[in-house]
Amino acid sequence: MSSSARILPVLFLSGKLLIRSLLVVMLSACVPCAAGASHSYSVTPAGASSVDQAVRAFMQSVAHSVTQDGPMAWIKYFDASPAFFMAVNGQMAFPNPAAAKEGTRTFAQTIRHIELKWGDDLRVDPLTNEFAVVAVSWREIQVDTAGHSVTETGYFTGLAEYREGQWKFRDAHWSSPISSH
Repeated sequence: MSSSARILPVLFLSGKLLIRSLLVVMLSACVPCAAGASHSYSVTPAGASSVDQAVRAFMQSVAHSVTQDGPMAWIKYFDASPAFFMAVNGQMAFPNPAAAKEGTRTFAQTIRHIELKWGDDLRVDPLTNEFAVVAVSWREIQVDTAGHSVTETGYFTGLAEYREGQWKFRDAHWSSPISSH
């Protein structure tokens, strides 16, 4: 077989791959359009910066309120919609806002004082102008009604949502290190 006869199938195959590659790129570019994506859901660099600052302020307000007002302060920072849930150490703690309210009330009856501090490693990932993922280490000192003090540490992640003029947690997950006992 001549060298030109051997090259033709390679060029043909390369051409088919090139055409397929171009089609994939073109389709990928059109998928957001076809799916009905809207630019209102994207976040500009300026918007991301604004969301980052607002969520950082929100997180500081949460820590301040919980420390000042006790565990019941959490209720005002939980989303009241059915979308809310909270997990702790990989287990569902509160599957909905009603369970969160009841569980927080029960816990608050056992606590005389609580101090919540977020770590200096707060991460805010603005997803849109209304949603941001937060992640941060935490330290909490709890003093129960008998005066016993317990210090706990761990890591917190959550989805913050801006709705009706304020940021709230749409979902949350607390984790603590596993004991080596």
